[in-house]
Amino acid sequence: MGERPNHVLMLYPRFVADTFWSFAESCKLMGARRPTAPLGLITVAAMLPASWEVRLIDCNTQALDETDLAWADVIFTGGMLPQQADTLRLIELCHAHGKPVVVGGPDATSSPHIYAAADFRVLGEAESVINDFLAAWRAGARSGIFTAPKFQADVTKTPVPRFDLLKLDHYLYIGVQYSRGCPFTCEFCDIIELYGRVPRTKTAAQMVAELDALYALGYRGHVDFVDDNFIGNKKALKAFLPGLGEWQRAHDQPFEFSTEASVNLADDQALLDMMKAANFFLVFLGIESPDPASLIAMRKKQNTRRDLVESIHRIYRAGIFVTAGFIVGFDSEKVAIADAMVEFIEASAIPICMVGLLYALPNTQLTRRLVREGRLHLDHDVAATSGGDQCITGLNFDTRRPLRDILADYRRILERVYDPAAYAARLDRMVTLLDRSGRARDLPQGDMRSKMSALESVHRVVAEIPQAREAFWRTFMNCAKNSPASVRIVVAHLVLYLHLGPFSRQVIAAIDRRIAALDSETLDAGAIGAERAARELVAQL
Repeated sequence: MGERPNHVLMLYPRFVADTFWSFAESCKLMGARRPTAPLGLITVAAMLPASWEVRLIDCNTQALDETDLAWADVIFTGGMLPQQADTLRLIELCHAHGKPVVVGGPDATSSPHIYAAADFRVLGEAESVINDFLAAWRAGARSGIFTAPKFQADVTKTPVPRFDLLKLDHYLYIGVQYSRGCPFTCEFCDIIELYGRVPRTKTAAQMVAELDALYALGYRGHVDFVDDNFIGNKKALKAFLPGLGEWQRAHDQPFEFSTEASVNLADDQALLDMMKAANFFLVFLGIESPDPASLIAMRKKQNTRRDLVESIHRIYRAGIFVTAGFIVGFDSEKVAIADAMVEFIEASAIPICMVGLLYALPNTQLTRRLVREGRLHLDHDVAATSGGDQCITGLNFDTRRPLRDILADYRRILERVYDPAAYAARLDRMVTLLDRSGRARDLPQGDMRSKMSALESVHRVVAEIPQAREAFWRTFMNCAKNSPASVRIVVAHLVLYLHLGPFSRQVIAAIDRRIAALDSETLDAGAIGAERAARELVAQL
């Protein structure tokens, strides 16, 4: 291109704290450092001129060295709300070393004012504005804001991410993206604000090129389609999946796929069969609540049009296991939500449930409504330090139900759902529903996570969590005897409990502290009120 190569350092910020999804202890046991890699940054890296040299440092998995900062001409960074505090730290650090910083990603797009210290802000989908940034940089500009038109990026032009920049063995799985956007209108969700309601999909050729790139690098094993609703465009997906299945078979099934989808996936047996044939083994569903009134109020009516428990069981019968998200704290919630939610989770036999408190994310319908109603807590410092963590610091607004009652319900759900015996029992029931016939029992050849035997894995888990010993060994033995094809899935769930069990207890302790603080405030208010009443009585006398 006739230009001096620029040295670009891409920094993926640390997540602010341990979260439900961090799985630190589980990663350690399986020889990884983090669950997944920074797909956004390596996608942007592929959009830069070929003559530019790029380095990537994931601050979650490796240390940032001053020599890297000295090497760089420009720093690219950015991420999600839980990474906000570290992104701001990195901007300050880079400026201290005299380096210009380009920030982007979903949090900068949702809250650009927070990142005013960055030299450049690239807001929205990078495909639409990266060339504007590059032209400004070449012309000598060293600051600017580049805002993409909403929902217009042509993802069929998105290049193959720079997977070569990753240290693949640092991660439990690697992500790819097929589509952006979701057709639904859930009030609390920011996906439709970031990517729109008309799902845009890559071509089959693009996806094959991405898988070819991963395969050529020697990667084998778990690949996650990070789409927020993989089935948002069913017509396009059904045209893509048969070819994906053929690619898998031609390459001796090197990958197992997971994704996120809406629950109406269960209505379409042909789609389930295609996903099974392509070797999808896991899907995350947003269930949110078993209460129809809450589902209607949050604009998730699609979950009221079917039997949710039967829908989950239908997905199990396709050989795909389910993890799910649940939320506590909706305005329309009933007092008995704790019992109803636990009963639903038990009946549906979902072992891994992300149960959180409702959190009003920036730039959502929910946040705009709460602002209009004067109920949103506009405390940026809390958001920055908590990273929008809905497990511990959720409910960032004035609730309709008494806050103490909501917290007590939430505590009861976590205590019951992540009791080791209850967790193991759900695994047992899931195995009886899961049809793994026709599935490979072993991980693909060369998978980094395949080095430890099932027996050794279970032994390590129960050594760390002795109270789970009896229930976990019983579940493992039941599965080995009655459903050998499901052993690997069950062992993976047991290993993940290394994080889920202790994390749930940490959250319960934090919720206990919030409840105690509320009780203390109530006592203080009562004492102040009694003192005031006494003074008034004395004055009257």
